[in-house]
Amino acid sequence: MSRTFGPVPKRRLRVAGLASAAVLVSGAVLAPATASAHAGDGKHVLVISVDGLHQSDLAWYVAQHPHSAMAGLVGDGIDYTNAQTTNPSDSFPGMIAQFTGATAGQSGVYYDDTYNHALLPPGTTDCKNTPLGTEVAWTEAADKNLNSIDAGQGLSGLPGPILQMTGDPKTVLDPAQLPVDPATCKPIYPNQYLRVNTVFDIAKQAGLHTAWSDKHPAYSILDGQSGNSIDDLFTPEINSDASIAGFPAGDDWTKDNAATRQYDGYKVQAVINEIDGYDHSGTTKEGVPAIFGMNFQTVSTAEKLPKSDGMTGGYLADGVTPGPLLSSSLDWIDAQLGRFVAEIKKQHLDKSTTIILSAKHGQSPTKPSDLTRIDDGPIIDAVNAAWAKLHPKAAPLVAFTVDDDAMLWWLSDRSQAAADFAKNFLLSLTGTGNDINGNPKPFTSAGLKAVYAGEAASDYFGTSHSDPRVPDLVGVAQVGTVYTGGHGKIAEHGGANPADRDVPIVVSGAGVDSDGSHFDGAPVLTTQIAPTILELLGLDQHKLQTVREYHVTDLPRI
Repeated sequence: MSRTFGPVPKRRLRVAGLASAAVLVSGAVLAPATASAHAGDGKHVLVISVDGLHQSDLAWYVAQHPHSAMAGLVGDGIDYTNAQTTNPSDSFPGMIAQFTGATAGQSGVYYDDTYNHALLPPGTTDCKNTPLGTEVAWTEAADKNLNSIDAGQGLSGLPGPILQMTGDPKTVLDPAQLPVDPATCKPIYPNQYLRVNTVFDIAKQAGLHTAWSDKHPAYSILDGQSGNSIDDLFTPEINSDASIAGFPAGDDWTKDNAATRQYDGYKVQAVINEIDGYDHSGTTKEGVPAIFGMNFQTVSTAEKLPKSDGMTGGYLADGVTPGPLLSSSLDWIDAQLGRFVAEIKKQHLDKSTTIILSAKHGQSPTKPSDLTRIDDGPIIDAVNAAWAKLHPKAAPLVAFTVDDDAMLWWLSDRSQAAADFAKNFLLSLTGTGNDINGNPKPFTSAGLKAVYAGEAASDYFGTSHSDPRVPDLVGVAQVGTVYTGGHGKIAEHGGANPADRDVPIVVSGAGVDSDGSHFDGAPVLTTQIAPTILELLGLDQHKLQTVREYHVTDLPRI
């Protein structure tokens, strides 16, 4: 969960067989896509991110279902079995990594909900006299209407007509909810916050057609520095009210796995329409995009929910075998991948399309007995109370936190002494959380195995402590720790444990040797997907800032 401290405390619970087609799915990279997408004979890269999918899940599913769509992608491509996503393993930096090649320290984006010491709060008009420092929420909080799946566009009869939602989500962001630049006294839009360019920027400059679909309008951060690099960006709001589809009042699309599947289904249809050469709505002929795809949330909620639709979530006791809900969700995902493959073949695009399968993040823990749920609220209150005893006139030490299965803290006092105070307090803190069954379970060191504070936190992310965006404290959780005040989650992501970061990368289709080989060599990172996309499209990788400045390379053997 994330928490802001100051004059008005705020707390928000995070709900939280293609021979030559190139498809990019979280965890997999397929063949290259180049040339003019409008011409119909160009190259295409389809990127699919199955959020929550581990490499072990992919291996298990392929072994159990050797004739599945996933097995077909692996069999016709390269399976990078030693792949990791970036750290923090949150959705936002995870997706940015795949399309920019940047780590959090390089992109300046550490989570979807963070803090910036150098910006002004949303709605600020007196930019000369307002103190610096504000939450930066690239979440549903930035929507014009966070309760509506169209984010406030005003479509009637929802969710039925959701495919009519705008392909320019900046138009459904509320400027009054965006951080303010003190230099201009104007709101900062997501794409303006990104420090590096994207593959969409480069493709657009080459005259190629681009598209993407994701879960919040704030994913317009992928629209690139120009703000218009994605021609068709479909972003139905996942954290909106799902009761419009008959689910319980007050629940969003992540609270029930059936709801998540319905929500993901809208984006699946958008991609099918794009394979057919239309825009996401299926009404306007645009040509097949050079870069396009979507993220899936279905596996993620099946891993996080204790139970849904009469089935138990997560994994069996061994922490490897998917339980009933997760197994069913993997079947559903496989069916959707099969639809993409079939439609690509139907449109005779299999000789020019590469599919990349991967994931923004994994999920931890996978072993039920490892789970320790800890309410971080009392921990934060205790740190602030201890600080206040020593500094009675000072502001609360903790300015903002985001704690899922890691701790990222921004402090009001950025001195090394203050950071060390918080670190030492956390490492000495013991208490009682609850286990998979809700029974009391003791914890030590606030559920952490390591804490990086002040300069060490900046070094951890490879940036300078003078960076106003970098957390002042990073807590690496013990395996099994999930920060939540209730019993509603059995796993989370965002942290640095293996189950958070071990994701698949499969590249299959056009431009890839179809030998079904496994690349079991040196570790690879999801940041390498970005230059791989450009390589597949025949575009210059060195136009990507991360290639020039941070020497990011494309995936081996492409």
